[in-house]
This record gives sequence, C-alpha cells and structure tokens, in this order.
Amino acid sequence: MATAAYWQRGEALDYTNSDETTIPVNTIVAIGSRIGITGAPIAPSETGVLHVGGVWEMPKTGAAAISMGTVVYFDGTGITDASNDGAQTDPVSYIEAGYAAETAAASATKILVKLRG
Repeated sequence: MATAAYWQRGEALDYTNSDETTIPVNTIVAIGSRIGITGAPIAPSETGVLHVGGVWEMPKTGAAAISMGTVVYFDGTGITDASNDGAQTDPVSYIEAGYAAETAAASATKILVKLRG
C-alpha cells in the first residue's frame, strides 16, 4: 500500500528563479503547463513564492469578448480565449491559465482570472 504525508495547502509554491534577472512582484510565470504569480521579487538563483490559486486581475491581450466561466490562456503577454496563436503551420499552444471570473468586453484591457492551479 502506498502512503503519503501532508506537505502544504498548495495555494503557493516555492519557485527558484533560473534567469539572470530579478522577477518582479506580481509577474505571471509559466511553470510547465500551468502559471503562477510571484508574491515578491525573486532574485536570480533565489527561491521565492508563486501563487497558484485565487482570482487575479491580469492584462487581456485577446481581441474578443470573454464570458465569465470561459477557459482562458496565457499567451506569454496576457490572457486570451484562444488556445494557440492561430498559425496555419505549427501553431504555438498557449498555457491554460484558468477561467474568466468575470465577463470582459472585447475592448477590455484587464480581466479577472481564477487560476487553474
């Protein structure tokens, strides 16, 4: 029989900055097929906190209106409802961020997102 030991709630995870520059607070960071938000600046080679739960206001880069509850994606700059860049040959897939926690008009520049975690 396999056993497990409780470790933490999992709303925030330790993250080591492997870049050569400091990651500012509230930066969206891709972690595999998920995203997290830095809780404080993380200096190069240092370990800090990435929030992986909750609702966050993020830049909206998609041009379409997004209804509350729609699955949304991080395109490297902000949030869109498109799952990829739309290229006909070798489209680049985006990371699923979570779902829209509000309806955002096509002209909106910000959107509330419930992180997927």
